[in-house]
Amino acid sequence: MSDINWEDPFCGEGNNCFRLGADAAGNAYIAVAGQEDHPLTDSMDALRTLILDIKAGKADHLL
Repeated sequence: MSDINWEDPFCGEGNNCFRLGADAAGNAYIAVAGQEDHPLTDSMDALRTLILDIKAGKADHLL
């Protein structure tokens, strides 16, 4: 697996903490904080769309 550069954890209300990451190959990752060894992997565009949808209130139930 490529080296992943993880961002600081993002924590919603309660104990839901996630980390976003990226590697040099252009892959994007999201993982539960503390479980970065089992991330979901997708393209940068897919992760960007997910984040924009969350910010727009379309997927706030995920956090």
